[in-house]
Amino acid sequence: MKTLTIGVIGCGSMGAALAAGWLDSGIVKPGQIIVWDADPAKMTALVRRLKVRRARDNEDLAGRAGVLFLAVKPQVLDAVLQEISGTVSPRTVLVSIAAGVPIARIERGIGPRVRAVRVMPNTPALIGEGISAVCCNRHVTVRDKKRALHLLQAVGETVEVGESMMDAVTGLSGSGPAYLFVLIEALSDAGVRQGLPRNVAARLAVWTVRGAAGLVLKTGRHPGELKDMVASPGGTTIAGLHALEKGKFRAALYNAVAAATARSEALGRGE
Repeated sequence: MKTLTIGVIGCGSMGAALAAGWLDSGIVKPGQIIVWDADPAKMTALVRRLKVRRARDNEDLAGRAGVLFLAVKPQVLDAVLQEISGTVSPRTVLVSIAAGVPIARIERGIGPRVRAVRVMPNTPALIGEGISAVCCNRHVTVRDKKRALHLLQAVGETVEVGESMMDAVTGLSGSGPAYLFVLIEALSDAGVRQGLPRNVAARLAVWTVRGAAGLVLKTGRHPGELKDMVASPGGTTIAGLHALEKGKFRAALYNAVAAATARSEALGRGE
């Protein structure tokens, strides 16, 4: 890793989070990271903040990177692939975090023998608490995959899945933080409605969600079992759970994941 040059095309939230995570973890130095973005202001801000290098353009970056992260929106990925196809080395590992875009589209854009890794990260990577699902094509070597996983683990956990599962991953963990932000906001608002001060309600909501997630992780128990531990017979919690069931809380989450999965599939088709 000490001699590896890492390129990042796209200096938005996720591209910046990845670069910051690599530096914070100490696995690479600023001089090993080269970035480029179509927005000069965004690129300049990241270069100044992290002291990384900037490329002249996409083609320049693609020709210099051993591992190249494509941190761009799915709607522009095809254009980026066309721009870099003539300069990317056959030994370069391309890591795409463009939602919904299948590996086959990367192979069409660069060539059938490209070493392609498809990743679905999520926004908690901004604080090193993300989770990324990863799949690779047949040209990615054991060493290539090890490097990619090592870089992704600098911003959180990783899981390996088959590519057929990636759209569902997008619907669950990729979009999931937004569902939880809505949950936190709704819990906070509900507390205010019951008379709690806004700052108290917000803090209670945030720490309740954080603590519940931590309890699942640390105990390894099924969430349903932990739920039953809180729900005493005839108590307050079971009354609240009954209200959630009447409001079709579970069904709403099922539908949210299904809708996001369907949209990921549509993005993969270029729609």
